[in-house]
Amino acid sequence: MKTATLRLGVDLGGTKIEVLALDGAGRECLRRRVPTPQGDYAATLDTVGRLVESAEAELGERGSVGIAIPGAISRVTGLIKNANSVCLIGKPLQADLEHRLGRPVRLSNDANCLALSEAVDGAGRDAELVFGVILGTGIGGGIAIGRRVLTGANAIAGEWGHNPLPWPEDGERPGPVCYCGRRGCLETWLSGPGMAERHRETTGQRLDAATLAARATQGDAVARGALERYADRLARGLAHIINLLDPQVIVLGGGLSNIDWLYEAVPVRWERYVFSDRVDTQLLPPVHGDSSGVRGAAWLWGGADV
Repeated sequence: MKTATLRLGVDLGGTKIEVLALDGAGRECLRRRVPTPQGDYAATLDTVGRLVESAEAELGERGSVGIAIPGAISRVTGLIKNANSVCLIGKPLQADLEHRLGRPVRLSNDANCLALSEAVDGAGRDAELVFGVILGTGIGGGIAIGRRVLTGANAIAGEWGHNPLPWPEDGERPGPVCYCGRRGCLETWLSGPGMAERHRETTGQRLDAATLAARATQGDAVARGALERYADRLARGLAHIINLLDPQVIVLGGGLSNIDWLYEAVPVRWERYVFSDRVDTQLLPPVHGDSSGVRGAAWLWGGADV
């Protein structure tokens, strides 16, 4: 039976805040996007509140609210932790948003929301277990099982970016220093800035990840070498995930997910690292593109009635 319940999702990003409304059948009926107030927690709360209220006024209906955040809620304190938007760290974001909006609000990590969105009606809609990967300024991961987010005992399920690069070669040890205080974290190898910095160390060229990908496509042998190294490291990182979770589908999100070549190159490379005689896991782009996170936030209030 279909429900008329309006689901509102909010993607609270470092540079933009987006609201999206879904009807009971999962159809998009509104989307708005505004810049994020930089470093201003109170203004961020107000911006989210105004976006939600404006959407509801336009649609003439009150809805549930889910929020994709660049971090997690501490099980100990209820405050935000592990957020790259540092103004959120240590703040009671859920309680403050519930007070501002006058209703319960569900929050989840943006990579969890990517995984959930693609599990509900995206690239992993027929899969029992979907692993969602953010490859951007940072590295994130999220897990959806049976169209539900897996949060975990410490609210860090899927947080693969601060595990070390698996099967490191001699020249990859001990690895670059990570902002978390450790060395060799996957984030230092597989983020956009990490890819660019590793290329600079190897060649002396200062090029960002987008430029490297473009030059590789145009036949630049040096840039192609950077992409080859990146693909092998990504294959090793994802092979670890396959060995642990054995997902049917891995979905890539973030800016580096737009490098089409990776979807062919990485599965060929991960076969040598996965502990199986055959690897059936699919590596896929998100059906909903950069809107997957905000759609997943909307789906935090139950699966699709379709």
